[in-house]
Amino acid sequence: MTSITRRLALAFVAAAGLAAPVFAQVPKEIRIDYATYNPVSLVLKERGILEKALEADGIKVRWVLSAGSNKALEFLNAGSIDFGSTAGAAALIGKINGNPIKSIYVYSRPEWTALVTGAKSEITKVADLKGKRVAVTRGTDPHIFLVRALADAKLTEKDVKLVLLQHADGRLALERGDVDAWAGLDPLMAAAEVESGAKLFYRKAEDNTWGILNVREAFANENPALVKKVLAAYEEARAYARANPAELKKVLVEYTKLSEPVIERQLTRTELTHSAIGQAQVDTITAAGLALKEAGVLPATTDVKAAVDSLVDRRFAATN
Repeated sequence: MTSITRRLALAFVAAAGLAAPVFAQVPKEIRIDYATYNPVSLVLKERGILEKALEADGIKVRWVLSAGSNKALEFLNAGSIDFGSTAGAAALIGKINGNPIKSIYVYSRPEWTALVTGAKSEITKVADLKGKRVAVTRGTDPHIFLVRALADAKLTEKDVKLVLLQHADGRLALERGDVDAWAGLDPLMAAAEVESGAKLFYRKAEDNTWGILNVREAFANENPALVKKVLAAYEEARAYARANPAELKKVLVEYTKLSEPVIERQLTRTELTHSAIGQAQVDTITAAGLALKEAGVLPATTDVKAAVDSLVDRRFAATN
């Protein structure tokens, strides 16, 4: 074989190797979050459902606490978790900002956010927030809810003084009087109501976006069968939560360290009857995205529909 022939042969082999499909090795561990705003995740963790489902495959489960959608999105973007719980609109913002995720499952349809003020406050409507200090966690459903509420009142974020805090610190700031209002999130919002008489002065259930489970796009592409196993375990946990409300309440009390009356308040506005991700979620998330674009939170050039289409992945949709 001549040197030219050898070089051609080597080039062919190299090209063939580059063109060959890459089969990902099955992971030895999956990293998944749990969150007090995602009751199904707590049942899933507490009952060991996922561990049992993956035991035969020799796959371990590592649980990571998410304190809010923003934290779950940070973990997903960094590759430190494979599955993360967020609000639908928060996932959209993450996707637009380059977070490589897919939204694959609905864990709840909650009314988990509202605008909250102290028991003695004279604030009664959104317009009263002009010039006031408002605690909010950026990049979460409460933040998006606040932006939409301000827009409905012909105001913008520039008309208020945003105080950026994680959800728990937002509640504390409200109760200490450090802020005038708070874009709240359950169960902390329910705790503020029950324990300190806080008032939900602005509610709009339809502007709360769905509770969504997201997966890293690369993980989903490399491990589609494993994603389906995770969702099957989620479905088992959701079915158990619906069939055993007393147990669900007990788990929430244990993980949140909040009282039964607080958790009961949270559960009155948490619906667990949906799981399949589809057009209803697409419509709600799109509406939120368009509202954020109109409010100037998203760039005017953002193609919201394309972003939502890229975000929502129905391949793994559970039936319900």
